Amino acid sequence: MRGPRARHHDVGGALLPVRLLVLRALGLGDALTGLPALRGLRRAWPGARVVLATGPAAGGLLRRAGVVDEVVPAGEDLAPLAWTGDGHVAVNLHGRGPRSHRLLLATRPARLVAFAHPDVPGVPGPAWDEREHEVRRWARLVPSYELDPADLLLPPAQDAPAVEGAVVVHPGAAYAARRWPAERFAAVARALASEGRRVVVTGSAPERPLAEEVARGLGPGAVLAGALDLPGMVALLQSAALVVVGDTGVGHLATACGAPAVHLFGPEPPGRWAPLVHPERHAVLWHGVEGVDTGGGGRAGVPDPLTLRITVDEVLAAARRLLP
Repeated sequence: MRGPRARHHDVGGALLPVRLLVLRALGLGDALTGLPALRGLRRAWPGARVVLATGPAAGGLLRRAGVVDEVVPAGEDLAPLAWTGDGHVAVNLHGRGPRSHRLLLATRPARLVAFAHPDVPGVPGPAWDEREHEVRRWARLVPSYELDPADLLLPPAQDAPAVEGAVVVHPGAAYAARRWPAERFAAVARALASEGRRVVVTGSAPERPLAEEVARGLGPGAVLAGALDLPGMVALLQSAALVVVGDTGVGHLATACGAPAVHLFGPEPPGRWAPLVHPERHAVLWHGVEGVDTGGGGRAGVPDPLTLRITVDEVLAAARRLLP
């Protein structure tokens, strides 16, 4: 593309861009799948200041982890960014374009790193593959970067966990289609508690009634929904003996924390979202067929049939295989 001339500074005899502006204006789970790409950008442009345009939760976590240097507020509506200056390198880790491409072009970068899109012919880039795993897709966009699964992991938490070595049950999900029934989560929680495991149930503050329903009979202190901030959740997951979670952001957070986990997938196939690090620590349960269209039910208002096909017995069997 044509644009302002890049401004550079000298580091060790190499000319490097002053700033990288990276767009990933998605939820926490989606942001975490971009972790390897963000770390790859650090290696591709050593010494550059990495500015991430994203939401507050993901931005705060990644800044505390040292993955990025600065955060610019951005939402999925792709409103204009609060950005000043030009001559930077813009990187589109948000989508295939064209809206996200144009949003970044409006910041007057010297270069835009993005996937090719026919509606933005001035931006060269690799072709988009709809079936590609989300982590591999964005890593492929970074110049000269070879995917290292270890780049998916967050550094050790600075906070003490609310409970050490617990089984964490997370029954919530953003969309009902991906939400396994509460009574099944409760059956798993009771069974593992009866085997001597400390079980806690997590969620957001609005999900506390759901967590209380799942935790009924587990005893005091079992409900942590609404009680943990994001650093506290990271500390809990990094010390967890096991996480049982649906297809939601906390599943990606568990992966980033290195926690053993049973992942319950429904309408969205795991081929694009399943963990790519420590496969021996994860069990992915799904009753669909890769490559078969599920009808776009990932955001439906009722549990998807594929979600409901997962049984309590198979979740317990997977949990017992993973537990120490």
